[in-house]
Amino acid sequence: MKKVLFIFLLSLFSVAIYAQNPAAGKSGNGTARQMSTGHFYGRILDETSGKGIEFATIQLFQTGFDSVKKQQKRKLVTGALTAANGDFSLENVPVKGNFQLHVSAIGYDSLNRTVSFDLKTGGQQQFASADKDLGNMKLKPLAITLSEVVITDEEPIFQLELDKKVYNVEKDISNAGGTAEDVLKKVPSVLVDIDGNVTLRNAAPQIFVDGRPTTLTIDQIPSDAIEKIEVITNPSAKYDASGGQSGIINIIMKKSRRIGYNGNLRAGIDKRGKVNAGGDINIREGKINVFAGANINQRKSITYSNTERYNTFEEPQTNIFQVDTPINNNQFLYGNGGIDYFVNNRNTITLSGSYTQGKFNSTDKLFLTTDTLVDAGISSSEAIRNTESFRQFHNAGGALLYKHLFPKEGKTLSADVNYNKSKSDNNSNYLTQYYDTQENPIGTLGQQQQEGGGSNRYITLQSDYVDPITEDMKVEAGVRAALRNFTSQNEVSVFDDSLNEFVIVPDVNNYTYNDQVYAGYATFSGVINKFQYKAGLRVESSFYSGVLTDGDESYKNNFPLSLFPSGSLNYELNQQNTLQLNYSRRIDRPTFFQLMPYTDYSDSLNLQRGNPDLLPQFTNTVELNFERSFDKSNSILTSAYFKGTNNKITRYQELEYDSLLMEETIISTYENANSSYLVGLELTSTNSIKKWFSISTNLNLFQSFIDGSNIESGLTNSQFSWFAKVNASFKLPLSFTIQVSGEYQSKTAVPQSGGGGGGGRGMGGGFFGTPPATLQGYVEPLYEVDISVKKEFFKNKATATLSFSDIFATDRSVTHYDTDYFTQSSSRIRDPQFIRLNFSYKFGKFDSSIFKRKNTNGGEMIQDIGG
Repeated sequence: MKKVLFIFLLSLFSVAIYAQNPAAGKSGNGTARQMSTGHFYGRILDETSGKGIEFATIQLFQTGFDSVKKQQKRKLVTGALTAANGDFSLENVPVKGNFQLHVSAIGYDSLNRTVSFDLKTGGQQQFASADKDLGNMKLKPLAITLSEVVITDEEPIFQLELDKKVYNVEKDISNAGGTAEDVLKKVPSVLVDIDGNVTLRNAAPQIFVDGRPTTLTIDQIPSDAIEKIEVITNPSAKYDASGGQSGIINIIMKKSRRIGYNGNLRAGIDKRGKVNAGGDINIREGKINVFAGANINQRKSITYSNTERYNTFEEPQTNIFQVDTPINNNQFLYGNGGIDYFVNNRNTITLSGSYTQGKFNSTDKLFLTTDTLVDAGISSSEAIRNTESFRQFHNAGGALLYKHLFPKEGKTLSADVNYNKSKSDNNSNYLTQYYDTQENPIGTLGQQQQEGGGSNRYITLQSDYVDPITEDMKVEAGVRAALRNFTSQNEVSVFDDSLNEFVIVPDVNNYTYNDQVYAGYATFSGVINKFQYKAGLRVESSFYSGVLTDGDESYKNNFPLSLFPSGSLNYELNQQNTLQLNYSRRIDRPTFFQLMPYTDYSDSLNLQRGNPDLLPQFTNTVELNFERSFDKSNSILTSAYFKGTNNKITRYQELEYDSLLMEETIISTYENANSSYLVGLELTSTNSIKKWFSISTNLNLFQSFIDGSNIESGLTNSQFSWFAKVNASFKLPLSFTIQVSGEYQSKTAVPQSGGGGGGGRGMGGGFFGTPPATLQGYVEPLYEVDISVKKEFFKNKATATLSFSDIFATDRSVTHYDTDYFTQSSSRIRDPQFIRLNFSYKFGKFDSSIFKRKNTNGGEMIQDIGG
């Protein structure tokens, strides 16, 4: 293949030269004769290793007079590519005159040299041909090792753009050894609650990994494997229309395409003796780029929780006090890898895959006190519930990507297919014993078992086309298909003392559903003077069907055609000030857990169940942005936004008879409220005060309102809220860096539970892991302060990072609910004052021929890639 390519290039150059000078093959009197030509040859070597450089570009130029433009012009005479050993040969070169030889190769400084044949002629003597050896020419590598690269303009933690905010994970030293959940807590505009549920401007966003949906939750993604996070608050028609009332959070995983090899090794330990370790490597030579990474992350998480509830729906009325300290021991294994094949300069094929495994062992001892209010006074009883549970999951994903670059700059065509599948199993055992006030047992020991599992399969096919029609106009178009299949099996059984065995509860159902979304989009953008405009339309067709596999019930929601327009208008006031107005219409489809009609009994005070009759909610968003850039390191982005939503999906609690408990009880479920709106103002700034001090701030103020009068007469919820985030970095002598970050959140309405695709942890604090209401509750103010210290060693190749999160133990989630049936207050705090120590070591080298080295005996030599 290399020889064919070499001959093909030589042939092209020869034809081009002949076409430029068709008379060169004839003598002055018109008779044909052999032209006097020469032959240059030589070898290109690596200055450091002395080895030949393959695929170096050789170009031979000569300066001549252009008779048309009446001026001197530099003209290409011929060229070639070097062979595997660095050899090159330039044929059919005119013997007269001087030439300029230009040599270039990826990863090396270019070389320029003046060459000639130095032939002397006398009288009418002609030379038919001449050969000249140009010898060995050495190219100097651009950089010897990664540690010797000098960065003069360091990338900041936050980068502000009009259509998105970019958070560079590696630049925040507190992220070492954590998960994506820890990372998202630091991202502007984003809030993460104690259960790992993510909200973006007070609504659940769509969470992607590398631009595609994922079945992973945010606590299953190691922070050390993340390169950056993009926050898109008002996506255009190009993006998936899901995540309607919020936007898109795109987690971009680490991947390199540098010539040679580079990588990172890391390890850490926390205050409870749990370890994390991992590494990644990238190797590229010629047309092949290979990347791989692996992580192991252990964590012991302890939550301190207490709840007080006053029940008014029953007679006699009761006060219930619940205290527990669940302990979770978790372990995650994560690995990814892939290969890029650069077919040529315009075509690339990428094949990648990932695998994640998680195991969770949880124990909990819950103390429950019930005070019954009767006319004679208070009658009290106590209960202790011991819980042991185990859950594990396996997730595997793969992707195949093709990208073509057209000769026209900016014109591209790409196509990809993504496959993701996960499987989980879980079982729990509950032992409950009631006591009187004298701590004497009442009745027999209550025993309950819960077993379950499920699978989740996600297939996405997508193709995108970009064509800059002119310098001022561009067209983008694409198609997409997303196919999802969910299954869930759950079985609850209670111990029957009379039978001396566990009896399966018949009211718990197994469930499956399929979701298909087909979409196409087109956008047109252009520039008129200082105005930039973009208009787009996305068309989606969605089909949902669910079946209770133990019964005959089935559920279906179809939207054959939905239109999602978008538009934006930018006006550049000057080089420092830009104004932008944008609009979009989006959709939020119910998630699997919101639809599943299964009652979870794991928390006796928060029985929860999905609603299979939920409808999607549609949101119209208008956003006005103003960006002021003072210089490269100082800018501020001001955003005013409005969101209006129909069929708002919200949490709601209702009273019903439960056949398992054989009594009336409160169930927390989901309903479609009439509407909601959100009005807000956000300010985000990045400032480099001094070379040693930089700070980023984010302030978000918003007013929310939900109208649920269709669910219950007069049911509404209105709340003004705000939150702020600050991240300050100090560079000190002796390669020390200190980083302090803080967050404050005011009183807010209880947020809707996790968004589509990888929102919260899903299983924390009960099966759904979320507070029980939106219309009927609020969260008290809270704040948190973290501090981290980093020390760099060995010319910045190695680092040690000590991080201390929630140093004042103030990140406590306190929620209040006030309904027709009860009032309740709950307080929870997880892992306060947590300490982690992490080490990392970078290695790498720019080297375009690492696979072709040989020792002096002719055998292959294994290269040490350390350092």
